[in-house]
Amino acid sequence: MTETPEQPEAYGVRIDAQPGSATICLDGNQLPAGQVTGYTLHHSISDALPTLILRTRQPDGVMWEGFARVAVGLEQSPADLVAGFLAEVDPVLLDQAALNRSDYGGGPGATARAMLATLIDWVQGRTA
Repeated sequence: MTETPEQPEAYGVRIDAQPGSATICLDGNQLPAGQVTGYTLHHSISDALPTLILRTRQPDGVMWEGFARVAVGLEQSPADLVAGFLAEVDPVLLDQAALNRSDYGGGPGATARAMLATLIDWVQGRTA
């Protein structure tokens, strides 16, 4: 039996993307043309390595074979993600944080601008 490593192996990745096509190489080996139908690259700088998710098309009668890091989840629309985030916001905390911003200005819409800037900071993981 082969041991499974605790952490997935890292591969060198090169993506040459143009509108309508992408050439993807893993450790210098180009994936067959037409096999990849899409990809998502996610990287949180504070975490370790980026994660590349490939969506592939397989020839008839062939199952994909290889090692993969698998995550199971439900896709959510951006609207659902934003609505979920906003539903968790404490309005009193948002009000305080917005009014205490060093860039809080005056004039029409000042409080709304400060609240939107605060929400953007929170989404991006920045705190005052």
